[in-house]
Amino acid sequence: MNQSFHQVGFKILLLLLISSVTLAQKPNFKNLQIELQVIQKQLVPDKRVAILDVSLLDTLKPTIILKGKTDLPEAKQKITDLLSSSGIRFVDSLNVLPEKSLGDKIWGLATLSVSSLRSGPDHANEMLTQAVMGTPMKVLEYMDGWYRVQTPDGYIGWMEGNGLAYFNLEELNQWKKSNRYIFNCISGNAFEAPSKKSLVVTDLVLGDLFEVTAETKGFLKMKTPDGRIGFVKKSDCLSWSDWTTRKPNVQAMISIARKMLGSPYLWGGTSSKAMDCSGFTKTSYYSQGIILARDASQQTRYGEHPDFKNITSLQPGDLLFFGRSAQRVTHVGLYMGNGRFIHSSGMVRINSLDPNDPVFSETLLKKLVNAGRILNSLNTEGIFSVKDHVWYSLP
Repeated sequence: MNQSFHQVGFKILLLLLISSVTLAQKPNFKNLQIELQVIQKQLVPDKRVAILDVSLLDTLKPTIILKGKTDLPEAKQKITDLLSSSGIRFVDSLNVLPEKSLGDKIWGLATLSVSSLRSGPDHANEMLTQAVMGTPMKVLEYMDGWYRVQTPDGYIGWMEGNGLAYFNLEELNQWKKSNRYIFNCISGNAFEAPSKKSLVVTDLVLGDLFEVTAETKGFLKMKTPDGRIGFVKKSDCLSWSDWTTRKPNVQAMISIARKMLGSPYLWGGTSSKAMDCSGFTKTSYYSQGIILARDASQQTRYGEHPDFKNITSLQPGDLLFFGRSAQRVTHVGLYMGNGRFIHSSGMVRINSLDPNDPVFSETLLKKLVNAGRILNSLNTEGIFSVKDHVWYSLP
């Protein structure tokens, strides 16, 4: 990214000079705005995982105002350096996130079984993704009871404050050291007492992460990130150690995926309650301690790419990508073997690439544009092991 910026920055600098920019003369404001847009696209090609909202305010004076916000300090530095070296007078009002009003409480954990992240600080805004209980997040800013956060896969959205417990780094590190367990069933509950006949404290979904403080009568005494106490069946859970040290098991993952058959499709859904296509593959892989990129158009970029046109070259656990082209992926499914794949389309269902199979989908076969193999590429870009992700574990 740095190299591409310098290449583009040099071209932009020439344009600025050609525009007769001097210390005593104001640059062509319209041209400068266009050039700034080019910089933003180069520094942040994917706005889903980074913030660089920059604009220029014409003050009708020789000095202009650089305003906006970014979570990339290096991006601000490059923009201000470029303006300064070009002789442009400006007032720097470009804020770097996290915003200062948050103090040192710039880390958070999702407290509900599933919390939704939206495109803006209001329920009327589009749901972008979700976070299950215990998901660590970076807190970027606050507005009217909502927090702008970034999830471990880099995705950014707005989350209602009542679903978030926020911490400083020392407190987050204490959570990393705690006795954590993951809920290993599609759905369930935590109860007020070690009995399924007692009142429910919270519902639970696959992947929820919580502290455990004691064990009694086959139940774990658990504590949610916001401090609620409940009891959950031990047999429904895995310890952090068992979850993160075991080798990812493709057949176990496919078994988990099959348990979600019939679950409804939900745009932005990323839990076993309801999910979109990439939320389904992401949830399936997360059951094995692997974090995938959020969207199908992102997932297709990473890992190995076997020959998707030859069924015999595919392996169970591969991701199948569908769309208009390899550059315009709109759907993803999980390959099960023997030509069959499971995916979320209307609901979680099974289809096949084999014309002789009763669940063959000619439409999807025509739209198959890529395949991805994940397990040989752990801890490479876009594919992370939970145990090695610094937001979950101490270095």
